[in-house]
Amino acid sequence: MRLRALLETDALGLRLLGGQDELDRTVRGVMTTDLRDPSRYLSGGELVLTGLAWRRTPEDSEPFVRLLAGAGVAGLAAGEAELGAIPDDLVGACARHRLPLFAVHETVAFASITEYVVRQVSGERAGDLAAVVDRHRRLMTSGPAGGGPEVVLDLLGTDLDMRAWVLSPTGRRIAGAGEPLSTGAGAALAAEHLAATRGGRRAPHRVALGGTTYSLFPVRVPGHAASPGGQAGELRERALSDWLLAVEADAGEWGAPRLDLLQGVTQLIAVERDRRDAARTVRRRLAQEILELVQSGAPPAEIAARLRVAAPVLLPGRGAAPHWQIVVARVDWDGEGEPGSVAQSLLEEILVDPVAAGLESGDRIAVAHTGGEAIALVPMPAPDPTEDEDEDGDGEGTEAAGPGGLQADVLLAAVRDPLTAGLADDGRLTLGVSAPVRSAEGLRGALEEARHARRVAAARPGRVCAAGHHELASHVLLLPFVPDDVRRAFTARLLDPLRDYDRRHRAELVPTLEAFLDCDGSWTRCAARLHLHVNTLRYRVGRIEQLTGRDLSRLEDKLDFFLALRMS
Repeated sequence: MRLRALLETDALGLRLLGGQDELDRTVRGVMTTDLRDPSRYLSGGELVLTGLAWRRTPEDSEPFVRLLAGAGVAGLAAGEAELGAIPDDLVGACARHRLPLFAVHETVAFASITEYVVRQVSGERAGDLAAVVDRHRRLMTSGPAGGGPEVVLDLLGTDLDMRAWVLSPTGRRIAGAGEPLSTGAGAALAAEHLAATRGGRRAPHRVALGGTTYSLFPVRVPGHAASPGGQAGELRERALSDWLLAVEADAGEWGAPRLDLLQGVTQLIAVERDRRDAARTVRRRLAQEILELVQSGAPPAEIAARLRVAAPVLLPGRGAAPHWQIVVARVDWDGEGEPGSVAQSLLEEILVDPVAAGLESGDRIAVAHTGGEAIALVPMPAPDPTEDEDEDGDGEGTEAAGPGGLQADVLLAAVRDPLTAGLADDGRLTLGVSAPVRSAEGLRGALEEARHARRVAAARPGRVCAAGHHELASHVLLLPFVPDDVRRAFTARLLDPLRDYDRRHRAELVPTLEAFLDCDGSWTRCAARLHLHVNTLRYRVGRIEQLTGRDLSRLEDKLDFFLALRMS
């Protein structure tokens, strides 16, 4: 706003005492002070309000005004309540330094002037920023010349004093100006946003977190949003794939102009999201082509040639061929035969390091989508030159690349809460991870391994579950695929007689059986664990054998009891 506007506002009751030629100065803020030297607190462009308590003698006016002029303030407004008329020495000093001077009537509170200036300056800044947002949106529609969302988020902070971040559906920071969110805050905000969206609440969603209020706005890519009357499946999958804009402010206190401004910011970010998705098309196509070759049984040489094409795209600037790992994910919705298609974008997000910020952090991830499954081809670090070669000495063995690589439980650790909120009570995400392999020939086995691991995860309770290749080396692989009725019949035949006996006699035969198997059939160790005499233990084991018709000295019977206990 201009100084001239202050005189045109009758409610402020200001009188101009000097500086008629300087009224076109821009006011960028307001400060009230009675310090003899307030210059350290001034940044330029302020309207300074003073009650003149700093003035003890007429000689005090000159240094005070000189300091204000040196700091670049827009003008000075002095109150008449303390001294009555404004002293001539102050009027003269302001005239010498070309500093506009206003008299504030004793009936006018400084708070009223401050409120008016702040409201006017904030409104003008919002209008200026809206114009910037619109310019960036137009520029980014045709190219990246607008500077990306970071520029506008920075303007939100500097001009409107609003800190804001763009977050993925898992809470990872994609863009933001200034300090990052505190640890875990991004995931917590994403979880609140997804829960509110799935609950049908209108945006923006206001959330209190750690004593701070945030307003959350969905970032919806043009052409990707479901219509208001769209299917429920479209709406819930959109919720799991949308980015969000988190603003450290309470949108409930905003007027329509500021809400419109933030909607413009989300539209700008949506343009960047659309561009990012277009860039991922190449990587998705590479993954799809390799996957089709692997599933069709193509010769390893043909698959290896395609991998050599993919390596520079996924590992730019690196010459060594990497190891590869396969991750399979699937999203299933209750009451529907077909799985959701959102698994592809979710898997792309899950595979990004949760602490990696920015739009480029997912540039080494290629995810295909086929048959209801999202399948990721993930490049791993190149082999260590000191690593043992395979038996043929050509480095093309199909064995796993060692203990490194992605770990199923670690992948979901940072994203479990927000994804659980987004899946609500009708969706499930299951994920399986293969061991790393270092050849084209190994990819087929890795794909099947990841699929088996995902099925193991699907047999577990919970909305978000994962399993890794290391879990496929034990009986755990077999148990999830035993039909429920077979499980029930098998466990009932072996364990129900023992449970019935325990209920009638409190004999603790089932706990005794568990301890006996856990001690590998050692009488002394099992008796010590249960605090029993060995003869008492022998009596209980004998009773177990009598009731079930089994012999616990035989390996086959021990294995049957072991599996029955695991399936029960």
